[in-house]
Amino acid sequence: MDLNDLRSFVTVLTFATFVSIVWWAYSGKRKQAFDAAALLPFTDDEPADAACHGASPASNERKAS
Repeated sequence: MDLNDLRSFVTVLTFATFVSIVWWAYSGKRKQAFDAAALLPFTDDEPADAACHGASPASNERKAS
């Protein structure tokens, strides 16, 4: 086995890995999980009212050193 055979093997292995990942990503079983993950940037950790009223004004000011 020379270097060109090794390069060919690595190329085929990389292509097979790529095809496997694409097949996994587009499989029907993963659609619900990916749809939920797509909405994650739009979810809030806490309601907007709690974020505005929960902090005291003094805690937002910079302390002089």
